[in-house]
Amino acid sequence: MTFSIVARCPKTLSLGVCVSTAVPAVGSVVPHAEACVGAIATQAKTEVSYGIRGLKLLKMGLSPQTALEAMLREDGEREKRQVAIIDVRGRTAIFTGKETVDWKGHLIGKDYAALGNMLAGKSVIEAMAKTFEASSGHLAERMLSALESGQEAGGDERGRASAALLVVNERWTGIRPAIDLRVDEHRDPVKELRRIFEVFKKLSPRF
Repeated sequence: MTFSIVARCPKTLSLGVCVSTAVPAVGSVVPHAEACVGAIATQAKTEVSYGIRGLKLLKMGLSPQTALEAMLREDGEREKRQVAIIDVRGRTAIFTGKETVDWKGHLIGKDYAALGNMLAGKSVIEAMAKTFEASSGHLAERMLSALESGQEAGGDERGRASAALLVVNERWTGIRPAIDLRVDEHRDPVKELRRIFEVFKKLSPRF
């Protein structure tokens, strides 16, 4: 019931997740990231342990695919999940369960994966992928532009409520995320996330 993108910047090794959905508080459950480790989106019937444990497994040296398979094997409700992982090396793994709601699916490209369920159609993630691949610059800007394209293509078919942008990088290891912005219970959360992001850029020395 969500559309999102997980991505990596090969130059700065920043990692992040950008996401929107039709229910409140998406930023508190879907995006997970740790600097120099990886980024994870866990959605559909969201299970936050995929984010928490997934990062631990990556930190132990497992590949995203091995980590994801290990977690899925232990999950009796795995067919209701949708999970995407990218690590600091740019390796990806993604799973869309058979019991997630149409339209559902994902696309994987260089340094990113776009995914969604209960969407207006395949065009949502296709638009996200196209925008991300055609973009350049700061990872946060690229992911947010991709999310905007997904919303313009129809987004979550149920409507709009919340959005979030999470980015981590080596410079801020052990301190706090480089960017952690959230919008809740808003009639146009992706547009509001963009407004907040533009304010953040003006006030932050990290840009």
